[in-house]
Amino acid sequence: MPSRLLGSCLLALVMTPLVPASAERLTGDEVYRCRDARGQSHFGQNIPAPCMDLDVEVLDRSGRVIRTIPGRRSLEQAAQQKAAEDAAKASEQRDRTLIATYLSVADIERLRDQRLELLDQQSRVTEQYIANLRERESRLMGDVQRFRPYSDDEAAPPVPDHIAEEIVNTVNGLQVYEQELAKNTAERAKLRAEFGADIARFKELRGLK
Repeated sequence: MPSRLLGSCLLALVMTPLVPASAERLTGDEVYRCRDARGQSHFGQNIPAPCMDLDVEVLDRSGRVIRTIPGRRSLEQAAQQKAAEDAAKASEQRDRTLIATYLSVADIERLRDQRLELLDQQSRVTEQYIANLRERESRLMGDVQRFRPYSDDEAAPPVPDHIAEEIVNTVNGLQVYEQELAKNTAERAKLRAEFGADIARFKELRGLK
């Protein structure tokens, strides 16, 4: 082979893009590639099935990576990192607020007691409503014993509509106020826990015992 022709062939080989053989067979403008846990590469004009949870590199016709599509694992790691950063920022903001808001532990305890007293008052009112409704329910259940289907007397009349309606309203009211009381109890427990954590952190920041 003449030296000039040989040189031209060598130059053509040097200038040829180093694209993997499996990618060379694809005719699209872009090729998707990923590497699995065993290090094996997968190529396709669409994202290959083994790549669905992995980072996918997008190659141009020359084999150059033009962008990367993050996989599920990468997205989860990024979300976890962001959550950790947000938690750290929230903690720092909470510390600044504690120091700026309160001068002493007594200030925190005073606010806690005020809020607890409001919840206690609401709880006592709700408990009174429940007691009244239970008394009404007991009275109504005594009244309906004279009517069918509660009475054994076959000649007894059916429960009047107004009594039946009152029973339904009483039972529904009991459910509402009992749920409200349970919610109030949970709020008081949450409030004590939050203020307890604030007091402990305030002491730590101030170097108190």
